[in-house]
Amino acid sequence: MFVDEVTIRVKAGDGGNGCLAFRREKYVPKGGPSGGDGGRGGDIELFASIHHNTLLHFRFNPEHTAQRGRHGEGSNRTGRHGDSIKLPVPVGTIAWDADTGEMLHDFTVEGERCVVAKGGRGGRGNQHFATPVNQAPTYHEDGRPGQERRVRLELKLLADVGLVGFPNAGKSTLISRISAARPKIADYPFTTLEPNLGVVQTDDMKTFVVADIPGLIEGAHEGHGLGIQFLRHVERTRLLLHLVDVSEFTGREPKHDFDVIVKELASFSAELAAKPMFVVATKMDAAQDKKRVESLKRKAKRKGLPFFQISAVTGEGLQELVRAAAAEVGEKRMDGE
Repeated sequence: MFVDEVTIRVKAGDGGNGCLAFRREKYVPKGGPSGGDGGRGGDIELFASIHHNTLLHFRFNPEHTAQRGRHGEGSNRTGRHGDSIKLPVPVGTIAWDADTGEMLHDFTVEGERCVVAKGGRGGRGNQHFATPVNQAPTYHEDGRPGQERRVRLELKLLADVGLVGFPNAGKSTLISRISAARPKIADYPFTTLEPNLGVVQTDDMKTFVVADIPGLIEGAHEGHGLGIQFLRHVERTRLLLHLVDVSEFTGREPKHDFDVIVKELASFSAELAAKPMFVVATKMDAAQDKKRVESLKRKAKRKGLPFFQISAVTGEGLQELVRAAAAEVGEKRMDGE
């Protein structure tokens, strides 16, 4: 099951109480106060792990509480600190405070760590309150409570290239031909129900990661079809490949399909709609009416977008598309984008 958004409740450990005690030993008639400090409560820490690719492990375990600190003891003994809890999240996860909307951390690199709930400080024992005028204090501090909050975790896949387009535009077939990914492929809409990742390697050994997301339809931003919930997974990409089916089987005009998807991207995010884009005419092996291809090509040219014609069945244009995508991704990497 692909789970890309969950809300969890985290509670750091409370600090232990300070101790009220006095030293009582033979031959030490006035030992004085000897109450030790309470231990610190455990933290709740998130860390980025490459061994997790969804947030499913939080779906059935949404509450996490760290251990509290032990209370202080006599003879100035400090209580043991509470054990912290370390929770793994996939690389690409963003942690938000669910109540305030504050972004806590964006995990983009393996091993990154962030404490989302800090344990409470232990209270001081009565040994700390002795003064020349009060050499036998009878008070101590209670431990501080640990931080408690609701954390919303949102996963955005890390990919260089994102595939967008109508259902059955050929996205899954394309990613299966240019990478080792094996998504489900069938001749009915919404075959893809969750994002798929594939690593593409060019002839000169350059690599980039492609994300195939479920198809969009008109009105997706209003919740039609599968909606736009998966578009977050192409927000980090450096390049979009906009696949348009130019065969006659759709019963729609390719340039109309292009306009619909561009509108849905803009409805989701202006930044996403402004990303570099290649227009890719797919299913060229089944395109009998060349006017449909030419009309889409003219629209891409008017918008200043590179245009490619491919057939995942025959392999037409695939290498050219892969090389151009690799070059674009490499250029964006050099620019630090």
